[in-house]
Order: sequence, then structure tokens, then C-alpha cells
Amino acid sequence: MVKKLKIIYEDKKIIVVSKESGLLTIGTSKERNKTLYNEVKEYVKKQNPKNKIFIVHRLDKDTSGVLLFAKSEEEKYKWQNSWNDVKRKYYAIVQGKMEKNKGKIELKLYETKSLDVVVNDKLGKRCVTNYEVISTNKLYSLLLIDIETGRRNQIRASLSYIGHPIVGDKKYNSNINPIRRLALHAYSLEYKDKLFIADIPKEFNRLF
Repeated sequence: MVKKLKIIYEDKKIIVVSKESGLLTIGTSKERNKTLYNEVKEYVKKQNPKNKIFIVHRLDKDTSGVLLFAKSEEEKYKWQNSWNDVKRKYYAIVQGKMEKNKGKIELKLYETKSLDVVVNDKLGKRCVTNYEVISTNKLYSLLLIDIETGRRNQIRASLSYIGHPIVGDKKYNSNINPIRRLALHAYSLEYKDKLFIADIPKEFNRLF
């Protein structure tokens, strides 16, 4: 497992890694062992058995990209308390050609008991998703996405709602999967003087 770990940055306080698509951030009732959390924990404990790591944020199982772990509880809360000031950008390949080269999707999204995220103006929480078209062809558009809010499945639900579901996202109405994965990648995480980048996956280039 540890051989697969892609470390972007590491110091005494944090470790930043590039998560692969299809890997859980942290365990669920169905899968407790095969997680990125366990891989990183195993890595830091090889340095020192007393070392620990703490979850700061998560990515969906099928989303790849930048993920930051803290090495102490104090550092974890420091990042979480400042999370609204952390800039996060994503790449997504969506179905179809966007009507505008730049845009803002502002919706009220609500998470149902079955964990589906839907638009609900009464019960939903405000979500803001900005996008810019980087490349396009007859079938797909590659978007650079900047989120102002960080709700669960926000990007996926928002793009599906405007009629451009993310490629490979069966849950949110995509009916094609040419690269055999969800075409959503957490590209960068920026806070103050720190910038962490996970290069865009090679398989994304196949479609352009």
C-alpha cells in the first residue's frame, strides 16, 4: 500500500497527498481497511510508531486529487477553523458543450436521508460553484472549478442540475463513462503562502 502513496508535501505538522480515484478517504461500515487514511497512517508510523494523523477534510471515493492530513489534533482544528479561507480548485469533464465560457452556479442543495443531494429552495443550504471552460469539443467540456462553499457532492449535483453532468457520474445522471472513472479531480488547495497541487490525471487528456 505505502508504495502507492503519492506525497505532495510533508513537514512536522501536515502531510499532503494525491488521492487516487476509487479509494475511500476514511473507512465506512462496508470497508474499513482499504482507505487513504490507513495508507497515510501506516506511512507515518513507519517513521515513528508514536506518530498519528488526523482527518482535516475528505474527498468522495471516486474523486481524485489533493488531500491534507494533520499530524496533531491541534493542527487539525487549526485548519478546520480556517477552512472558509482555504481556496480549492477542481478539474471536471462534463457532458456537452457549455453555453458560457465562465459562469456561477448558485443553488440551495439539500441532502436527503438516502444521501442524495438535490435542489430544495426551502430546506437546502446555499452552494456557490464557479467554473471556467478550459477546453471543449463536440462531446465534452473540461472545466476549472472554484468553489465558494464546500457542501457534500456540491460540484456533482450543481453541474448535473444545469444539464452538464460530470462524465462517469452515474449517480448524478451521466450515461457515459469513457475513462472508467468519475472525471472530477481536486487540483489545488491554497491557504496563505501554501499552495498544493495534484497534477491533472493523464486519462483526462484522452478525451481532448
